[in-house]
Amino acid sequence: MEKERCLLVAVQLPDQEENDMEELGLLVETAGGEVVSSIIQNKPSIDKRFYAGKGKIEEIANYIKELDIDTIVFNDELSGSQIRNIEEITGAKVIDRTDLILDIFAKRALTKEGQLQVELAQLKYSLPRLIGGNKNLSRLGGGIGTRGPGEQKLETDRRRIKERITDIQKQLEALERVRETKRKKRMKDQVPIVSIVGYTNAGKSTLLNALVDNEYKEDGESKKVFAHDMLFATLDTELRRVKLPGGRRAIFSDTVGFIKKLPTQIVEAFKGTLEEIKYADLIIHLIDINDENLTVHKETTSRLIEKITGSDIPVLTVYNKVDKVLNDKTSLINNGIIYISAKYKYNIDVLLEEVDRKLYGPKNFYKLKIPNDRLKTYYWLFENRKTQNVKFDEDGVSLRVLLYDSEKEEYLCYMGENNG
Repeated sequence: MEKERCLLVAVQLPDQEENDMEELGLLVETAGGEVVSSIIQNKPSIDKRFYAGKGKIEEIANYIKELDIDTIVFNDELSGSQIRNIEEITGAKVIDRTDLILDIFAKRALTKEGQLQVELAQLKYSLPRLIGGNKNLSRLGGGIGTRGPGEQKLETDRRRIKERITDIQKQLEALERVRETKRKKRMKDQVPIVSIVGYTNAGKSTLLNALVDNEYKEDGESKKVFAHDMLFATLDTELRRVKLPGGRRAIFSDTVGFIKKLPTQIVEAFKGTLEEIKYADLIIHLIDINDENLTVHKETTSRLIEKITGSDIPVLTVYNKVDKVLNDKTSLINNGIIYISAKYKYNIDVLLEEVDRKLYGPKNFYKLKIPNDRLKTYYWLFENRKTQNVKFDEDGVSLRVLLYDSEKEEYLCYMGENNG
């Protein structure tokens, strides 16, 4: 199947940070299109009728014929009237950044909840664009910007779309109640939550796989999640229980990746999923150290974290993919920042140690002598804490065990005077 040939268009406003056309191109490729060319127009403001100005759109119409363009992709969200006006002049299909991201989400959503969330976002996006006797919808006959409910729902009228929105919201509310029940159980079990967040393609799923490596579900299936070098490889929140270096456990969650100009419809539709971050005990802000727009993307993620959580959840900054930039494979941690390679599992042990310390506090090895009538205590420690130098004697078992400072007092009766 031939790829859609796409032309990228953006307006550069005064004092606006540089348009990230490279990212827009990556989004097009992720959606299955081919970027043929791009146009950036410097303007003092966005044209209310044509976005880039009527003269520029007429110029673009000539490019459409010369370059055999199928679709024009705009870097900002367009109104329904802007889309209609541009299509009338160019004769090409027009989609905007929001439409493009929604299309990718529709392609990636695998679970029932994820599919409902995407459909809700697409319907809310399309509703105010039902103009001109639905002429705006007739263009959506296939290709980029038409996946998911686009193929089944966008021929309906406003009333039916509103009814569908109400129906989806009820289903999502029911799923949210299930999630709330599971969340309360986790809180009752007192297992802390660590949320991995970051810009899309920072390597969150790869990190989660590195953390759960060699751990398996009870049914024998691998606990690994789908990970691939692409934008929005996964949308659905994944939760995995991981044993920390001191023996205690934590639940790590991997959420949808962030991106500049993340559509408000997506944020609203995925609100229940994203709000899992609010209940985290610790947030890992994962950053691709090779990202050319690292500072902007880091700030984008930080703002979204603050917007979603609205609280003082501690954040651990972690730079990923250092295998591409580091020759000296030393253990790196500076000013609370950790450098890792999730792909090659470099410094994962350092990361887990820091997570362990932040969640449960410091720990140290202690020498214990446990009598034979208390061997249940030894077996529990053997299963749940790191032990060394185990020796069975006639009067009991001696060992070195790694204990958290918070639990040390429970085992004082088994310690001698010289310890450590």
